[in-house]
Amino acid sequence: MTIPYPTTQPLPLSTVSPPSGAARPRLTFLGVGYLGATYAICFAELGYEVMGVDVDPERIARLGEGEVPFHEPGLDELLRRNLASGRLRFSTSYEEAAEFGDVHFICVGTPQRADGMGADLSYVEASVSSLAQNLTRKALIVGKSTVPVGTAEWIEQLVGKHTPADLGVEVAWSPEFLQEGFAVEDVLRPNRIVVGVKSEWANGMLYAAHKGVFDLAATEDREVPLVVTDFATAELVKVAANAFLATKISFINAMAEVCEVAGGDVTQLAKAIGYDPRIGNRFLQAGVGFGGGCLPKDIRAFQARAQELGAGEALRFLHEVDLINMRRRNRVLQLAAELLNRRYGPAGPDLSGTRIAVLGATFKPNSDDVRDAPALAVAALLRKAGSDVRVYDPQGMENARKAQPDLTYEATMDDAVRDADLVCVLTEWADFRNADPAALGELAAGRRVVDGRNCLDSTAWTQAGWEYRGMGRP
Repeated sequence: MTIPYPTTQPLPLSTVSPPSGAARPRLTFLGVGYLGATYAICFAELGYEVMGVDVDPERIARLGEGEVPFHEPGLDELLRRNLASGRLRFSTSYEEAAEFGDVHFICVGTPQRADGMGADLSYVEASVSSLAQNLTRKALIVGKSTVPVGTAEWIEQLVGKHTPADLGVEVAWSPEFLQEGFAVEDVLRPNRIVVGVKSEWANGMLYAAHKGVFDLAATEDREVPLVVTDFATAELVKVAANAFLATKISFINAMAEVCEVAGGDVTQLAKAIGYDPRIGNRFLQAGVGFGGGCLPKDIRAFQARAQELGAGEALRFLHEVDLINMRRRNRVLQLAAELLNRRYGPAGPDLSGTRIAVLGATFKPNSDDVRDAPALAVAALLRKAGSDVRVYDPQGMENARKAQPDLTYEATMDDAVRDADLVCVLTEWADFRNADPAALGELAAGRRVVDGRNCLDSTAWTQAGWEYRGMGRP
């Protein structure tokens, strides 16, 4: 039965029986990278029987041994606890997943295609096809990966190709909204749940699959908004949210560019406009721009999909959002050249004979993710300009070495700063924000600092004898 929209009234749980015969739906998460592993571990913590599935045997082995293969605060303890309870297991077998699960969440990556801006859906296709070919009973396949609008309809066709019609396998969509560094809270205590469904059965199964979230909210006297909608809207929610956040970040960085030529202070500007409740103060921190595995590739894929649908003009502004973001990286080179008294020519600065400490490699603090990280990109640009670059990051060193093996990495912040002519703070880790500028000044060859995240106390650094440059600050 097709259900009307909009609605927030799920089918009563008494009428929804998981096809496996279990008391509550058994859940699988297909793809246990950052997204899938986090959800699998947290839903086991909520009391569900959960299986994480991946084609990477090394990743599965590490998770099965209680080791989270990435940095996310609080997740290690939850993993070990739920492995011990028996509620959580991991496998490389899609046959095992099909036999076990009632609700199968697709959590594989959707990277930018090598030949353009669009999303690469090959991992989605492989996971759905591998699962569907092994299904022997009714099940619900739910997309969580960030995808171009229209993907859910395409997955329905894939499922129809690989499963007999009498099994009644259905598809739904429920986007994720994880923030790296806060992902455990985002799963256990989400600020909303969005589901795109076509039937009352799918609606009821998804409600049952999230009942643990609602029960936890009830014990804490909270409400979790539930939006039940159609496929296209559910798919668009995530990319629209990411496009808005990217636009907000690039807006304040555009204001930083204006402040730099007009003599204004973008931190004070952001503070003033942030008091307006229509604007708010989140994501108004000017700096070297956004990065990570989501915002950059998602806004590009959104533009590409809009172009395919004939709505490219509507998202033309996202091209400028992207350009502003990338431009902020070169601004660090300009500031470095100014502080080091080097000419900045058409080909950039010549920084040969200098040593620069880069503090930060990840795209944000409380993460080890260096995908499209501005900090690491700037470090590579500084090295290309001829500088001897020394990089330190509290969590991202291993991943940074793989991404930029030609850079030099130091074991501590002090080691990176020692004998440096310039220090660039490019990720706002607490270790860097709270560092003693006087003590670091004793180590550096020259007291010059570029605050690429506007996260330092400029007065304290200046009083400690440092020549300070922020982003969009006088």
